[in-house]
Amino acid sequence: MEIIGIIIGVVVALGIGGVAGVLISKRALNQSAQSAADKAQNILDKAKNDADTIVKQAKLEAKDEKIKIKAEVEEENKDKLQEIREGENRNSQREASLDKRAENLDEREDHLESFQGELDEREVKIADAEKRINDQLEHVSGLTKEQAKEELIANLKDEVTSKSAFIIRQAEEQAKLESDKKAREIISLAIQRCASDHVSEVTVSTIQIPSDEIKGRIIGREGRNIRSFEQITGTNLIIDDSPETVTVSSFDPVRREIAAVTLKKLIADGRIQPARIEEIHKKVEKEVNQRVQEAGEEAVFETGIHNLSPELVQTLGKLEYRTSYGQSVLKHSLEVAYLAGIMATELGLDPAAAKRAGLLHDIGKAIDHEVEGSHAVIGADLAHKAGENDEIVHAIHAHHNDIEMTTILDILVQSADAISASRPGSRRESLENYIKRLEEIEAIANEQKGVEKTFAIQAGRELRVMVKPEEVDEDKATVMAHDIAAKIEKDVQYPGQVKVVVIRETRAEGLAK
Repeated sequence: MEIIGIIIGVVVALGIGGVAGVLISKRALNQSAQSAADKAQNILDKAKNDADTIVKQAKLEAKDEKIKIKAEVEEENKDKLQEIREGENRNSQREASLDKRAENLDEREDHLESFQGELDEREVKIADAEKRINDQLEHVSGLTKEQAKEELIANLKDEVTSKSAFIIRQAEEQAKLESDKKAREIISLAIQRCASDHVSEVTVSTIQIPSDEIKGRIIGREGRNIRSFEQITGTNLIIDDSPETVTVSSFDPVRREIAAVTLKKLIADGRIQPARIEEIHKKVEKEVNQRVQEAGEEAVFETGIHNLSPELVQTLGKLEYRTSYGQSVLKHSLEVAYLAGIMATELGLDPAAAKRAGLLHDIGKAIDHEVEGSHAVIGADLAHKAGENDEIVHAIHAHHNDIEMTTILDILVQSADAISASRPGSRRESLENYIKRLEEIEAIANEQKGVEKTFAIQAGRELRVMVKPEEVDEDKATVMAHDIAAKIEKDVQYPGQVKVVVIRETRAEGLAK
């Protein structure tokens, strides 16, 4: 019973606790709801106050903007009104100016009418005076009006003749000046359109060998190899103390080329003996002759020349290995052909004939070591035998004045030849002569008073002269440049032209410590 009583007590206690929990939870929920309602009311009140503030601020800003726009419109209207008033003032001034001009024109018209009347009266008086003067002149001179007129015409005719002669002389001088100018233009145009490099060779060919041991093999036992080589090739083989080089010498350029190629092949092959020399020489001779033929054909093709005899083509190809003053004769002949053709075109002449004569003008140099006489005469004979016409033959013969020049073609070929030969860089200048020329140019400048330093630059084509500024002023510097140029032109031989630049420099220095 006691246990049951305890259990009932516990159950009653739990029930009372549960009722109490429910009541406490309900009260807590009511308090939370009341707190949330208060917070919501506060938020609504605050939002309402913020909205009222924003509305008031927007109204104020709108009112300020309205006032600002109104002020801008008023200012713009004020400016436009000012412009209208200024325009009206300008129109008023223009109207006043036009009225004044109209008044001036009326006054001028009145003045002109008055002046015209005076002129009419003067013309009448002048006519009367002329009549009286004519009558007096006829009385004094004893000549009638017609006779005086004839004498006046005769005097005028003499004066006109004299003036005409003067005008003619002026025209002739001007024509000469213009012709010289045109000639320079044609020559400069021809040079500009025809610039080619020239291969430089001399009468010897230097062959590089792998080592000096090869020299003994080239000489052979008791010199039999070198004797056989010289006999077969027709050249001289020079073997000296020069390291790893041998030299082939001959005045026949084709023969020298064949010998040089033969020697190179023998050195590469390694078997140097008389039989082998003869075998390789025959092969090389065919190859070089083929190259000679191809060089001649290529030159004819490049210049556009047709119907040239095979003998002349072959002879022309030999010029590939011929040099004059270090200048390749075939390249020189091509250049002369181009120059002559260009100048002929500019002068309205036949360029084909000029090119043909220019290409063949030095063909005699290919065999001048075999035939006596100048290369111009030899070349003319070759061209004549090959069937070239008399005009071409005469141009070849006359280009070095062996005979008198009689045609324009003669002059063109000679001029083109001179241009090609004298063009700067066309002919090789020795180092010794080059240095000597530079020293001469600098020495001429150093003779001038007040010169501090001189520099010959750009291969002697420009001379820069530094002068002492305290001794040479601007005017003296100008005169000095002219004097130096004149003395160089007088005393020094040089290709092209030499530009003289006198430099006067003043420097001021300061030192900050």
